[in-house]
Amino acid sequence: MRVGLFVTCLVDLMRPRIGFAALRLLEAAGCEVVVPRSQTCCGQPGYNSGDRAAAKALARKLLDEFEGCDYIVAPSGSCAGMIRTHYPELFHEAPDEPERIRNLCGRTYELTDFLVNVAKLERVPGKFMGTVTYHDSCSGLRELGVKAQPRALLARVEGLRLKEMEEAETCCGFGGTFSVKFGGISTHVAERKCVNIAASGADAVVLGDLGCMLNIEGRLRRRGDAKTRVLHVAEVLVGAEVEPKTSAGKVNS
Repeated sequence: MRVGLFVTCLVDLMRPRIGFAALRLLEAAGCEVVVPRSQTCCGQPGYNSGDRAAAKALARKLLDEFEGCDYIVAPSGSCAGMIRTHYPELFHEAPDEPERIRNLCGRTYELTDFLVNVAKLERVPGKFMGTVTYHDSCSGLRELGVKAQPRALLARVEGLRLKEMEEAETCCGFGGTFSVKFGGISTHVAERKCVNIAASGADAVVLGDLGCMLNIEGRLRRRGDAKTRVLHVAEVLVGAEVEPKTSAGKVNS
């Protein structure tokens, strides 16, 4: 099974170890993983800001880069949701492209959804001696139905205990450009999320989108909480301190 790993631009720039963790998990599931070197953005920022031309250009670029893959997997419900949910709308007036776009959408998965429902991964290599709580990111939950999948995988991590927080499905206040355009509202929403994280008593909050991670971690630290760890689910599933050198993967030129 040839799987294209869409790293996402935010992971590439801000926390590449998430990409390497995703790579290890896909390899553990028996996949042949390719990582197109020229990949960049899925086009979501442009799409959300009304720049449909730029979003279309990036979508076509992504389509060309991952054409030869059986599946496209992203460690982000937000980016996977952009491809599966919004690409068809983006190209609905392009009569020569809908079939190609529909094919791409049908092959695109968020990481935990793919590992559970396609790759059928039974064992994970990670260990975590402590308690975690899980935040359901909006796009993954509402656009892709990602809810049970990460929890099913976390249940297989040795030593890990999951304690659900209140309002786990409530937004963290990031929302991409929303947090920039409506900073005051975003801060209020993030504060409420952090109160619920603290009340859970967990050692770490785990989630599947780096944008949400950065927003939550920033608010936690501003509240004076330097202890609660903020981790991507892929990091926990392979061992939270995964380093880039642990897996080479195959990079396309």
